[in-house]
Amino acid sequence: MKLLLGVVFLGWLMIWGMLPTHTFGERWLPMLLSKTKTTYFGRLGTNVLIFTFPILFIAVVGCVYLHIVRKSDRNKSSSGALKAWRRPLLIKQPLGIVSGTELAFCLMFLAFIVWFFSCYLSNALANFKGEGGEKESNGLWLAKLEIAALRLGLLGSLCFAFLFFPVTRASSLLPLVGLTSECSIKYHVWLGHIVMLVFTAHGVCYIIVWAATNQLSEMLSWARVGVSNVAGEIALLSGLLMWATTFSRIRRRMFELFFYSHQLYILFLIFYLLHVGISFFCLVLPGVYLFMVDRFLRFLQSRNKVRLVSARILPSETVELNFSKDPSLHYNPLSILFINVPSISSLQWHPFTVSSNSNLESDRLSIVIKKEGSWTEKLCHKVSSSSLDRLEVSVEGPYGPNAMAFLRYDSIVMVSGGSGITPFMSIIRELIFRSTTDSPTPSVLLICAFKTSADLTMLDLLLPVSSTVSDFSRLRLRIEAFVTRESVPPNEPSKLIRTAWFISDPSDLPLAPVLGRDSWLWLGAIISSSFVAFLVLVGIVTRYYLYPIENGTNGFFSSWKSLLNLLFICICIVVTSTAAVLWNKKRSTMKAKIQNTEALTDRELESVPHQFIVGATTVHFGERPDFKKMLLESEGSNIGVMASGPSSLRHAVANICSSGPGKRLHFESISFSW
Repeated sequence: MKLLLGVVFLGWLMIWGMLPTHTFGERWLPMLLSKTKTTYFGRLGTNVLIFTFPILFIAVVGCVYLHIVRKSDRNKSSSGALKAWRRPLLIKQPLGIVSGTELAFCLMFLAFIVWFFSCYLSNALANFKGEGGEKESNGLWLAKLEIAALRLGLLGSLCFAFLFFPVTRASSLLPLVGLTSECSIKYHVWLGHIVMLVFTAHGVCYIIVWAATNQLSEMLSWARVGVSNVAGEIALLSGLLMWATTFSRIRRRMFELFFYSHQLYILFLIFYLLHVGISFFCLVLPGVYLFMVDRFLRFLQSRNKVRLVSARILPSETVELNFSKDPSLHYNPLSILFINVPSISSLQWHPFTVSSNSNLESDRLSIVIKKEGSWTEKLCHKVSSSSLDRLEVSVEGPYGPNAMAFLRYDSIVMVSGGSGITPFMSIIRELIFRSTTDSPTPSVLLICAFKTSADLTMLDLLLPVSSTVSDFSRLRLRIEAFVTRESVPPNEPSKLIRTAWFISDPSDLPLAPVLGRDSWLWLGAIISSSFVAFLVLVGIVTRYYLYPIENGTNGFFSSWKSLLNLLFICICIVVTSTAAVLWNKKRSTMKAKIQNTEALTDRELESVPHQFIVGATTVHFGERPDFKKMLLESEGSNIGVMASGPSSLRHAVANICSSGPGKRLHFESISFSW
């Protein structure tokens, strides 16, 4: 199945590669139009067939493949050659940590877009013939600039076709190549910079041409048929506003400005569609279509208020939130949950790593939040308030890797800084579960750096208090904890973890998979059925309504045609997705019951899990970890190194793993940034 999908994808890329050539324009396109251009679809049918259908086919068949893999519970190991390619090759800003595989694909993509533009431009200029004369000579450069401007727009559309793939969270495309949406964010950022750079050059070139030829009135042109200049300018302006807030200094210091301005992508998409028309929009439709399906499913899931059972409040200004969960919801370690707290902000969603394990805790899901910004500060203050008896929370997810790649290693070294320890909690709990089933598990060395001794209480969250497991002897865990800002242990004993219990509302529901147990199959059904319904609607309306008008005197206003097609897409996605979600909700007979468990007492902190953590931990005060010594002295021939925390920490660890002595070390960075 993967071989078939790979062939289809290469065929789709080949169509893009042939697009600027004479062969495509003079031979292939006339033949395709003669066979696909009908009274039901017109030129739209041709572009749907060669640009949209292949990617949607890959997405649907990929859903079937992932369903089979999930049922078979496969965790395939990569070959040694592939592991070598995954080693960090570049560790510099602004790209950050880049592996050999990523660098190779980036260079190939850059070479492809350079060839695409140069081929398009050279072929267009070769057909351009001036008639001589001084006036013609003066205007020749403007004519060539206009040709280049048009080709820049086509180049921007090529890059735009890939832009939404990395941010479609519930897509089958990313898991097929071993990626997750959070680790692919950087690809979206890179593509976004290229798209806006090319589209800006496209717009500036046209403005120069219009200004030089006294045709600035073209900026206010909205043609009845064809390209709309005004729509393109609005799309470019909204894109520039988004682009201006994406640079790291602005994004980190003024996150809310970045977040709210990024919602202009809706305006950008609509006016881009009105600018180019629905037929040309089909070139970029696959990524947009899959994103729209994913976005609406996330919207449906977020309408439910999730049942928040309890919160554990640590003295280090860290909070663990525990949600009620449907046992049918299964997720892998390193999964991400997006949460929204309407009482803090009705629009802001923030991602957090899931710290619980679905095998050990079938009815609970936990996330750990450390106070590090204004939003998290307000949340921690609310949860810590003694007067709060209920907190309304909406969630999206969890989203995570399709397989547990860390199981392929003989030993694992986890390096964390501060709250970066939270992704490793779910891995340790998974290894606890596997140790009880006599499955071979790798040994674990956890190197964690904290600022103060109060942060050491985060180690108490490594093991679940509610777990029935009492024997941890099979778990080979060693913890090296470093307190960097305190040279001696505190004289006073550390404060105990406090637990707050919340009262549920009848409208609160346990966290459940939005598409049920067979979510991949349902996602494939939604994509295929909604797109078939869209084609049927378009065919009927085009044949019996638009076709007679377009063959009339004035024709049909192309912008209205584009909006009509967009409306059909939205209707089909909304209807099929809503039907699938409601059907799965109806099938689910699970009724969660909240257990009135008493609050944790001081005695529970002296439980077997706590004693095990204390026995496995060595605390170093006033020191910083010597990563090079600890990593290179690690035992084993196949060692997985995972780093989570500040970028400086991850870059330092990546440097060691990419060095000559670090050939045994296979690095993985866990972060939304790079």
